[in-house]
Amino acid sequence: MRFVETIKNISKIEDLRKRILITFLLVLVYRVGCHVVLPGINPNELDALRSFTDSGLMQLLDMFSGGAFSQASILALGIMPYITASIVIQLLGMVLPSFQKLQREGESGHMKINQYTRYLTVAILILQAPAYLVNLQVQVNSAGGAAHFNFWTMAYMTVILAAGSMFIMWLGERITDKGVGNGISFIILVGIIARLPGALAEEFSSRLTTAQGGLVMFIVEIVLLFAVILGAVLLVQGTRKVPVQYAKRIVGNKQYGGARQYIPLKVNAAGVMPIIFAQAIMFIPITLAGFGAQGEGSAFVRALTDMTGFWYNAIYFVMIVLFTYFYTAITVRPTQMAEDMKRNNGFIPGVKPGKKTSDYLDSILSRITFPGSIFLGIVAIMPAFANICGVQHSFAQFFGGTSLLIMVGVVLDTLQQVESHLMMHHYDGLMKSGKLKGRTTGSGY
Repeated sequence: MRFVETIKNISKIEDLRKRILITFLLVLVYRVGCHVVLPGINPNELDALRSFTDSGLMQLLDMFSGGAFSQASILALGIMPYITASIVIQLLGMVLPSFQKLQREGESGHMKINQYTRYLTVAILILQAPAYLVNLQVQVNSAGGAAHFNFWTMAYMTVILAAGSMFIMWLGERITDKGVGNGISFIILVGIIARLPGALAEEFSSRLTTAQGGLVMFIVEIVLLFAVILGAVLLVQGTRKVPVQYAKRIVGNKQYGGARQYIPLKVNAAGVMPIIFAQAIMFIPITLAGFGAQGEGSAFVRALTDMTGFWYNAIYFVMIVLFTYFYTAITVRPTQMAEDMKRNNGFIPGVKPGKKTSDYLDSILSRITFPGSIFLGIVAIMPAFANICGVQHSFAQFFGGTSLLIMVGVVLDTLQQVESHLMMHHYDGLMKSGKLKGRTTGSGY
């Protein structure tokens, strides 16, 4: 079998073996850390907190943290504060000339921006950690436990939670540098996959114990899930090819004709980043409300945390469409593409080089991004429809939405990394064509 042959080829490449081993060990450290409970908290008194995160937006937050949120772990706040900080920094890069200057300074500017992102991450953690601790205290006490945090207890637990999130960020960077794949995205993927077996077992048990279709309905759900996964793969990989004709060149007395090539413009050039960006923004209301501890009476907070409600999904959908255009604009630059094409004596047939080419590429990109963003938004809100149709909430999260798109995007990205190593060492890759398209948006997650 080709898969077995690929595994053998991987074992022959020492560098790739080391990268896979390092990735596995770092992920193992992360999973162990998710089960280390905060000091002073009795794990037996966390039933109310686990019940609190069984549904709604809190379940999604718990999924992103790999279950650490519901276990009052030292890694409970996960990687989302870093992603939120990255969103803010990238937005500042669009409006502030000083940040735009840093973006043009190459590696040194990139390092400076990363430093600012870390500082902002710490500031966000200082705000989020007390909100989490207030909610933790309420949930533990409601279950008959005894959790009373004074000022100094809150202070040192805030430091622990902040250090835990920064440690996850460090693990992600090590996976990027020494392992396989994009570290931050890989950590999110691990947290999501950790919840899949339990969600699948819960849905299977639910279908067997109810009269709503039984085993036949469960099989139908699995078939629909594979169909949605296929659609997500096509969304991530879809491209539109723009022809490029290289100009004729005169060398001595010989004239060489141009060769027609193509610029692959992706239907969804932003990958899964709009989903992650929009989801990070949707977590803000529940954070300001103390993770539900103080906002239960607020209709506004309830509306923005009800994942099956109209307002949550409408706002979520619009934000994904907007973020798709935003992230495409900062990752795909038609002006730079037109300049590079001009320097290489290339042109698009019927279009003048320079600004005309840039405008043409921009119009093509805008037209293909619109259906891509709409489809991305529809896939993102599909879990709400699955839940309304009777699918268990934990399993409904995999019928599209953040979970599925992150899984598809990161898996394709990781497979592309492995493919590249195999091709560099002249081994057959995972596909017969030797080409496996992943997310090449240049994101830092």
